[in-house]
Amino acid sequence: MTRYARITGTGSSLPPQRLTNADMVDMLAQRGVETSDEWIVERTGIRARHFAADGVFASDLAAEACRQAMDAAGVVPTDIDLIIVATSTPDMVFPSTAALLQHKLGIAGCPVFDVQAVCSGFIYALTVASSLIQTGTATKALVVGSEVFSRILDFTDRTTCVLFGDGAGAVVLEASDTPGILATDIHADGKHSGILCVPGHVSGGNVLGDPLLKMDGQAVFKLAVGVLEDTARAALTKAGKTSADIDWLIPHQANIRIMQSTAKKLKLPMDKVVVTVDQHGNTSAASIPLALDHAVRAGQVKKGDTLMLEGVGGGFTWGAVLLDF
Repeated sequence: MTRYARITGTGSSLPPQRLTNADMVDMLAQRGVETSDEWIVERTGIRARHFAADGVFASDLAAEACRQAMDAAGVVPTDIDLIIVATSTPDMVFPSTAALLQHKLGIAGCPVFDVQAVCSGFIYALTVASSLIQTGTATKALVVGSEVFSRILDFTDRTTCVLFGDGAGAVVLEASDTPGILATDIHADGKHSGILCVPGHVSGGNVLGDPLLKMDGQAVFKLAVGVLEDTARAALTKAGKTSADIDWLIPHQANIRIMQSTAKKLKLPMDKVVVTVDQHGNTSAASIPLALDHAVRAGQVKKGDTLMLEGVGGGFTWGAVLLDF
């Protein structure tokens, strides 16, 4: 019997502190930086985002998202035999955020690790988890994207600090005798590393380089639109499907213009695209599972729907997952 991997539950977590664009305008003005709600919305589609409080870490947000996903799937912590966390903002250098999350969930013994592919991280993590389930290494996995990007933002740079937010999204991925994950497609090209990066590291007890996010927005936009179409079509081809088979496109929530352009290239109307960027901002590896959980709980995504998940992020990395929900 062929062994497949299916999503059986979703969950998400957002910090209580919600900052509208007006809040950001006021906060930046105190730092001598000018921006406006109109400027932010016109360029990004973002109207609000959430920031984690001091002392709240990626593993904390991940734990809440995982509990919701496990409740939705009808599983308990002791059922879980694999945890993969996608994050670029881990709690500490090591151990992995996945190990800290495992302990917070009351789980012990199963393999856990982090995946670092920035905004494509959840796509990468889902691909790896699906492969491990299909080979019999795992049966019930937690796949999580969790970020506290507010900790690495330069609040003197209005072109980046208004874009990002904090949050977590999680899914339970289980072995099944019916297809769930239909095809995956992941890529990277390190020659583009300079256009989106945090060029700092710890050495000898000091931070060397710059520990704040840097981005060439125009270069990122140009690259993202092209690779997102390519990876979506590659996943469709692998599954023997066409874009007409997609019920919902759930892209990385970075910029509404990128999402609109990708949908247009795939000949999908925007009413088939799940959009949360307006309320969450760019939550990096958390954005796709956050959007998925939002759509499930809002009654948009239903059992039996065919979903295209896709993301692009620093590295540069990109990829897509086509699945039956």
